Amino acid sequence: MLQKLSEMNNLPIRYKLVIHFLLISILPSLLLGALISWAVDRIIDQQVNDNTLQLIDKVNSTVESHIENVQNMTYFISFDPNIQAFLDGELNQEDMTPDEEYKVSKFLQNFTTLHPEIAGILVVNNEGDYLSNELYTRSAFQLTHESWYRQAVENNGIAKIIGKPQGRRITSHVNYREDEIVTVVRAIMDADSNREKGVILIDLKLRVIEEAVRDVRLGKLGYLMVIDQEGETVYSPTYSSLENLEIATTFSQNYGISFGNLNGEEYQFIYQKSTFTDWTTVGVFSTDQSVAEVQQILFYVITFVFFVCFVGVTASYFLSHTISRPINQLMLAMQKAESGDLTSRYKAGGMDEVGRLGRSFNTMIEQIHKLISLTERQERKKREAELHSLQANIKPHFLYNTLDTIQWMARKKNAPDVADLVGSLSKLFRIGLSKGGTIIRLEDEMEHIKNYLQIQSVRYKNKLNYSLTVTPDLKHLSILKIVLQPIVENAIYHGIKERRGPGLITIEAKLEQEMLIIQIGDNGKGMTEETLQQLKESLESFLGSTEDEMESRLTTGYGVVNVHARLRLTFGDQYGVKIESELDKGTIVTIFHPVLENHQALQSAIKGEKS
Repeated sequence: MLQKLSEMNNLPIRYKLVIHFLLISILPSLLLGALISWAVDRIIDQQVNDNTLQLIDKVNSTVESHIENVQNMTYFISFDPNIQAFLDGELNQEDMTPDEEYKVSKFLQNFTTLHPEIAGILVVNNEGDYLSNELYTRSAFQLTHESWYRQAVENNGIAKIIGKPQGRRITSHVNYREDEIVTVVRAIMDADSNREKGVILIDLKLRVIEEAVRDVRLGKLGYLMVIDQEGETVYSPTYSSLENLEIATTFSQNYGISFGNLNGEEYQFIYQKSTFTDWTTVGVFSTDQSVAEVQQILFYVITFVFFVCFVGVTASYFLSHTISRPINQLMLAMQKAESGDLTSRYKAGGMDEVGRLGRSFNTMIEQIHKLISLTERQERKKREAELHSLQANIKPHFLYNTLDTIQWMARKKNAPDVADLVGSLSKLFRIGLSKGGTIIRLEDEMEHIKNYLQIQSVRYKNKLNYSLTVTPDLKHLSILKIVLQPIVENAIYHGIKERRGPGLITIEAKLEQEMLIIQIGDNGKGMTEETLQQLKESLESFLGSTEDEMESRLTTGYGVVNVHARLRLTFGDQYGVKIESELDKGTIVTIFHPVLENHQALQSAIKGEKS
């Protein structure tokens, strides 16, 4: 397995792109198709269930509204004085005058006029007599023996709903069939004896329920039906194939979902029971219907997957070529650069990643070329700085040997001041040469600058004073040679010399933040803001300028710039020189130097770099 993977890694990038593109396009498409099929099946099923329950709830609300309206009518009718007198036996139909009979008939007729959904109203007392505007008996049968009458009495004053009443011995002038009406009956009870005084019967036209249900469709073939508490169908579309199916027994809760099988076909029932009417509204649809819709979606998904695969195979070859070709060109350019040809350039265009990479490669090669040139220039500047630092020491050893001879002769001629001056000059040259080394001890550098100041003190007599402060624990450290003399020389010639009265130069060495800090301060004339800014700019741009250019720009401070350049070129950019000055108040030059412990090892290392 690992060998096969290794062989695949060795394939050209063009073939890798083809394989990867096909895998990335085909496998996710197949997984996406399966996921869509599963998700659509669940979502459609959930949406159908939720939508059906909402429709059923609206249908139940509509039916309940009509039934409640009919129930309220029974209360209004029972409160009428004539109806109450009739139910109490105080008013008989035979004893009623034409006006009284018309008045009662008109009262009942008002309900059917205002509510066209009412098919008829019948008021029966406990003697079997009745009042009605639309209904009448078929024979002389006692109405108190009717099943609907007994059901109303058994319900003890609470309205009873009878869907599709059967076997009644009453009819109407319109002659509604029993399957065209829904009957609401309520017994009027005597409050003292708790016996019925009579029953009010109101026939509600089934079309009001049909209007609420018949326009509701579940999918293409689904529908709603209403059954009563006995499982008898109150309303069902004429095309329903489930009228004879015993489905009421499966509805054990107030609402839910159940399944049934009829003639080998699976049906799903979503039902909700009305607590007011005690009827159940059922949504019926075939489960095969939703499966067919899912299969249709799945067909579209599979068609799309095959289309993606076909397009992917075609496009992969084209895309692999467009991607691999500029990569190969870039690879050839890099191989030429690797062989040492820094003139190699990536010439293909494009704004894509490879094009940007190619332009970055060209920029990198140009930067490498510039860095090589900069390194060469830095080395040249370093050699120039070292040469400049040694210019004061180009005299060979015979120079300070001659000075020793002069010192000896001065002492022999009894001229001690001349002997001391010549001795300081001799030490100055000896420390400056330092056997060709560039790193000396701090105490030697301080001795060197002390001799220099002694010589200058003789020249300027009482005008120049100086102070050197170095703690004994720092004297063993090493320092780059001749970094103090150029700065002190600037302080004398451009500071103390221009001052009225005696001047003071202070030199202090200390350790701060793991650095050797040497501050050279003077109370001389100082510098203007313009001169100070020019000097700071020269410190930052010393690598880009030649010695002649620097001297032409600077009227003061060339030695400071030279020291700054040597420190940075030798130790790095975090070291160097910082200048602070104020006109007529003086100047402070701070040298930031690394802490060097082992003088001999450092000296050998630096000589090795030079070689």
